[in-house]
Amino acid sequence: MKKKMFGIVGALALTLTGCVQVHVGVGTDHGFVSLAEAVPDAILEIRYYSTYNFVGERVDGYERPCALITKEAASALKAASDDCVKRGYRLKIYDAYRPQRAVAHFMRWAKDTKDTRMKYAFYPNLDKSVLFAQGYIAERSGHSRGSTVDLTLLVDMGGTFDWFGRESHPDYKDITKEQFANRMLLREIMLAHGFKPIAEEWWHFTLANEQYPDTYFDFPVR
Repeated sequence: MKKKMFGIVGALALTLTGCVQVHVGVGTDHGFVSLAEAVPDAILEIRYYSTYNFVGERVDGYERPCALITKEAASALKAASDDCVKRGYRLKIYDAYRPQRAVAHFMRWAKDTKDTRMKYAFYPNLDKSVLFAQGYIAERSGHSRGSTVDLTLLVDMGGTFDWFGRESHPDYKDITKEQFANRMLLREIMLAHGFKPIAEEWWHFTLANEQYPDTYFDFPVR
């Protein structure tokens, strides 16, 4: 299937600190593809296009309920999805490429400590004022580099996507044996196909050999 390439204008690079760059536009030479086309067996539930997320509204930069990712990450994710299907499972994708403007939206939201409308669903045990200090919200996200994905298996994982708390750590044991085994299965499959995890979120994986390790893109998801 022909992969749909996104963007028609060349990238305008704005150098920030060190070697980090933010690209405001995107050209076809950057090679971002549609996950729906690259990984057709995966189910998409793009939370930041909806209002059911920790912000409580559609997040800046999400103009369509779709997921974009670099072609290298898409290829690795297709292999992971095929592995899941062979084992009798399917993947659900919550997020992939995330525009820098979406990260800026998270920053504004986090600074507004009076806006707690989604506290009940995503951080009932935390005061919103600690989200920066504890690392839940930051000025940049690996998602903006284009090779990170948030996903789950369509089974009980013992927790929900974007839950702020230690319950989201992959090694959290105060869940059932089956739920923990499901987390470990997802981790096993993703590692086997070239992704690396993080210690704080069982759903978060980045292609180990990502194409743009120092570049943060800001074109919209559409």
